[in-house]
Amino acid sequence: MLVFIGHIQTIKCTQKYIIRDTMITNSEQPIPLRQHVQNTISRYLQDMGNTAPENLYQMLLAEIEPPLIEEILKRTGGNQSRAAGMLGITRNTLRTKMQRYSINARASKITRLRR
Repeated sequence: MLVFIGHIQTIKCTQKYIIRDTMITNSEQPIPLRQHVQNTISRYLQDMGNTAPENLYQMLLAEIEPPLIEEILKRTGGNQSRAAGMLGITRNTLRTKMQRYSINARASKITRLRR
């Protein structure tokens, strides 16, 4: 009986995500980035249930900054000065963040070094 109840809860949860994703992908107007972030944070907190997150701000920055920097570096062909300008930070700050997240920028390839 407990397995059956858990299975129904899983189906309901899955349906909720499917409905959300369908609403997002079928919308005629693009959803603003801020709304995507808010939806993701809300879903994350719901998934955590009664567990209170710790150091959430730093965790989110650590998850968002690396792919942001990597994508901007790809867009600029690895040009750190242009990437820093697009990000609104100094080149030195960009280099510091690249070192922090082990991001290696080369014109042909942007890689994240594994530790």
